[in-house]
Amino acid sequence: MRSRCDIAVIGAGAAGLFAAIWAGRTIHALASPERKRVGSVLALDGATKLGAKILVAGGGRCNVTHHAVDESAYAGSSRNAIKKVLRRFDVPQTVQFFRERGVELKREDTGKLFPTTDDAHTVLDALLAAAGDAGASLLTAHRVASVRTSGDLFLVEHARGELLARRVILATGGKSLPKTGSDGHGHEIAKSLGHSITPRVFPALVPLTIPKDHWLTTLSGVTLPATLELRAKSGKRLQSFTNSTLIAHFGLSGPSVLDMSRYYTAEKLDNPHDPPRLVMNWIPGESLDALDAFLAAEGRRGGTTLRRSLEGKLPERVLTALAASVGLELNASLATMPKDKRRAIAAAITELELPISGDRGYLFAEVTGGGVPLSEIQLDTMESRVCPGLHLCGEICDVDGRIGGFNFQWAWASGYVAGCGAAQGLSTTLDS
Repeated sequence: MRSRCDIAVIGAGAAGLFAAIWAGRTIHALASPERKRVGSVLALDGATKLGAKILVAGGGRCNVTHHAVDESAYAGSSRNAIKKVLRRFDVPQTVQFFRERGVELKREDTGKLFPTTDDAHTVLDALLAAAGDAGASLLTAHRVASVRTSGDLFLVEHARGELLARRVILATGGKSLPKTGSDGHGHEIAKSLGHSITPRVFPALVPLTIPKDHWLTTLSGVTLPATLELRAKSGKRLQSFTNSTLIAHFGLSGPSVLDMSRYYTAEKLDNPHDPPRLVMNWIPGESLDALDAFLAAEGRRGGTTLRRSLEGKLPERVLTALAASVGLELNASLATMPKDKRRAIAAAITELELPISGDRGYLFAEVTGGGVPLSEIQLDTMESRVCPGLHLCGEICDVDGRIGGFNFQWAWASGYVAGCGAAQGLSTTLDS
């Protein structure tokens, strides 16, 4: 069965829904008594129920955005290009959009903005209702197999038949959380229409693994603030994040680890023969030399143990494991402790090199690193430079942000620009 529409949105996740909303709104805004046709918007998704990623975000509460968003929170394509898109639909506009749909957002200490209901369904329901009010039709269980040009139209082949569209918005996502439908097929569609995909595509915002027999795994369940620092083999400091850090049975997770993961992986892929080092400071702000000097001074006082000197700085369970890792016990006397042992425990606390063995993959990744370069997209409309009439938005682009609502803000901003751009382009076509 073959049907028709004016704008087809492929993928109805956060970016796709937002693109459909603003395509519909813009079409109606551009309508006039003289115009014979207004235009139709149809969003197709392979899932039977929409919004899986929205519903799992933020522990089921959905951190809609962050109170302070700028291009420095993103990686992938150039930050200047990312900035141009972000400023088209900023955080205040996001807050206002959801407020108009009856969703009030609250700011938490982390800077994340959540719905006051603490329920992601509130966000999803608002988006679905807004899409309906904008005149966009949503089709579930319509996984798209291919998209190809057919004259001045696009032929979209999906699970239920074929669709002819004047314009297409590609919002399929990347490869993260493949169970939700973003399994990388969108990359193949983009390539079939002339786009390239970055040479590196990898899981980002993903937990990191360490060898199962490493002593750190004995601390499974421990959560505490820590600083992770990425260093080149030369010792140059490349990136640093300080935040809550979780030691797990498989390795490491928590905000600091998720934020660091994309930079660690990218650096490792860029320098396979000189892999980077990931170093952990269990006491943020403390330095190796300062802690070593402190322990030396404690030792000169006489009768002071390692346990007593470090009491309150870290949980005893952590201190015991750190001491054992360098061949010490917590009851060891600092007065008689060899200098090399004293410095070794100071280093274990402030500059512990983590034996990263890999990551937990796309199944556990919150976003994808890599995708379609923004250099191949006109940023004022998100229209393809290589395939006129095709627009792209969301995670399929080579843009990934830090944890905390940044990736949703990219979805809202890029979806807005793509939706408006597609409708404006459609209007021009209908008028010609």
